[in-house]
Parts: sequence; C-alpha cells; structure tokens
Amino acid sequence: MAKTGFAYHPIYLEHFTGSWHPERPERLPAILKAIEEAGLNDTLVSLNPSPCPREYLRAVHTDRLIDSIENLCGPTPQHIDADTVVSEKSFEAALVAAGAGIVAADAIMDGEIENAFCAVRPPGHHAESDRAMGFCLFNNVAIATRYLQRVRGIEKVLIIDWDVHHGNGTQEIFYDDPTVLYFSSHQYPHYPGTGTMDEGGSGKGKTFTVNAPLRAGCGDKEYQQVFEKMLPPVADVFKPDFVMVSAGFDAHEDDSLASMRLTEDGYAWLTWMSAEIARKHCGGRLISMLEGGYDLRMLGASIVAHLEVLCGRR
Repeated sequence: MAKTGFAYHPIYLEHFTGSWHPERPERLPAILKAIEEAGLNDTLVSLNPSPCPREYLRAVHTDRLIDSIENLCGPTPQHIDADTVVSEKSFEAALVAAGAGIVAADAIMDGEIENAFCAVRPPGHHAESDRAMGFCLFNNVAIATRYLQRVRGIEKVLIIDWDVHHGNGTQEIFYDDPTVLYFSSHQYPHYPGTGTMDEGGSGKGKTFTVNAPLRAGCGDKEYQQVFEKMLPPVADVFKPDFVMVSAGFDAHEDDSLASMRLTEDGYAWLTWMSAEIARKHCGGRLISMLEGGYDLRMLGASIVAHLEVLCGRR
C-alpha cells in the first residue's frame, strides 16, 4: 500500500465567506467526518502545514496582489468580486493553504510518503498571477509547482485539473512555460468562460496547455473516454517528474454549481489514471489539492474514493 499524506489545518475553518456562500467552512468537517467513518484515519500520514513564506508566493504572484489581499482582510468582510470574499483570518488561511503544498512536497521528496492530498481552503486554481477571483486567493497548485522546481530540483511538472470549472489562473501562470504541462477537463461554456481547445499555450509554452472542454451532462463514461484518449499520450511525450492534481469534486451529479454527472466511482477512476501516470513516469510522486465541491455528502464520499485509490485500498 502507498503511504499517503493528508494535509489539513483548523485555520481553514476561519476563512468566513458568508452564510450564503457555497465555498463555506462546513465543507472541511464533512470531509473529516467521511474519512473517519471510512476508517482511513489510521492509514493516512498526517501533515501539518505552516504559512507559506512570501518568497514562494512571489514565485507565482505579484507583490501588488499579495499586499492587496492582506490589506483587505479585517473585521468586516470584503468582496474582491461578486463571488470572492475575504474576512479577518482569510489571509492567514490562504497562506497556510499554500503551505500545505509545500509540506506535502517536502514529505514526498524526502521519501516519507509517496503521495498526498491537501484538504485546504480557500481553493486556488482561478487565482492568476495578479488577480484573485472565483473563490480563490492564491494559486495553491502553482505555488507548490514552482517550489518543487526552484527549491526541490524538479524539472517538469504535469498539472491535471478535473474541477468542473476551467483553471484559468493556472493556465495563465504557466501559459508560456514548457516545463509545466497543464491539462484541464471542464464544463464548457461555464464559469470563467476560458478553456477552449484553441488555448494551447504561447511562445516556448505552445502545446504545453491542453484543454478538454466538455458539454453539460457528461458523466463517468464520457470523462473516461476523454481522459484515456488525451492524457496518457501527452504525458508519455512530456515525461513529468512530478504530478499535481487540482482536485475539484464539483462535476459530481449532486453538485448544484454545474451540470455534470460524475459519480464517486468516476472520481476513483480519474484518481487511478492520475496515479498510474505518476507511477509510470515519476515513482508515484503526486500531490492533489482540494478545489471545488459543494454538496457536503457527495464531497465527503468522493474524497473517500479519491483517498482509497491513493492509498491502494481501492
């Protein structure tokens, strides 16, 4: 069985977004409860993230963005846009969310674990280099990717994004970078309106962005067909040294923020394919980081399926 790390911190519960907001603190207790009920606690290796140092944030984001988020966080909640809210502890929570990728990267690179799941909030894949949006403040996956490359000596990183929304932030950050292959499947057209097949990278990064836009109503069968056809061939050419997953669970059939029909079994299969690519090319080194997923029951059940595959129990 693979050793799987689990990164979590209670500060994530103090990022308050308002009672109306789908990206709410209750998501994480639902995940923790489902993991406990599935008997996974003794299998997972606990990882304790700390705030991400500013130097690692600056490898991805501008000082203007970092400072603006810090300055907005206070006793009175503030809107960055219609969907993105910060409160008094949001900056601290976002730093520790980014720090989860760092602690997971170190544990994997030091041989303590093979892979890891980071149960974080706020999520990250919509955050661009100079813009927070779509519930996201800092791009957690991008920060961990740059850390792996600049601090831990990793050369090439494959980012797999199966959140139902296109990860416009991750795409923007790495759009001209041939050392990062970004693969995204997402409902299209849907928020944020990006992610067509014509968006394939620029300059030296041309062809290193691969989008698989899917029509509303796609489920396990359609996702499997698209992933089998598109992902292994590009991974075999790219030969990643590390795999990152933007693990959104909002393409589930019970999630109200989109119109897809994935099931827990579908997420288990997506996890299996991602882990197979990691095993084939980079010794199983994989970090998945929580993005979307807003129905509490399905979120817990889908993450249990995800973790059972990572642990080798499914």
